[in-house]
Amino acid sequence: MGKSARPRTLADTEAKAVARMIRVSPQKLNLVAQLIRGKKVAAALADLEFSRKRIASNVRKCLESAIANAENNHQLDVDDLIVSEAHVGKALVMKRFEAKGRGRSGRIEKPFSHLTIVVREVEAKA
Repeated sequence: MGKSARPRTLADTEAKAVARMIRVSPQKLNLVAQLIRGKKVAAALADLEFSRKRIASNVRKCLESAIANAENNHQLDVDDLIVSEAHVGKALVMKRFEAKGRGRSGRIEKPFSHLTIVVREVEAKA
């Protein structure tokens, strides 16, 4: 008698993971997200492992979560997955102030971001 289940927004060959409130600006996070867009999952994980960006570990964690969702929830083959989407969104911005000379103050903004990664299964070329 309960509410009917919400229809799935992704295709049957796709799975996604969302990392919310990541403490980095969207511009910096997008640089790392660009690194993995369109790549096979194994190559994307290797790129993130050896990236020198601080936020690469958070992106890797989100990508591993998307892979686990694909494998466990949707029975997709991990070897045939590619990163079809990796998009970044703005979250809140904490405003702080810093005391400056001569009685002035400077505004410091500390932005947060959201990251969404969608992986898709492609047919292996034989």
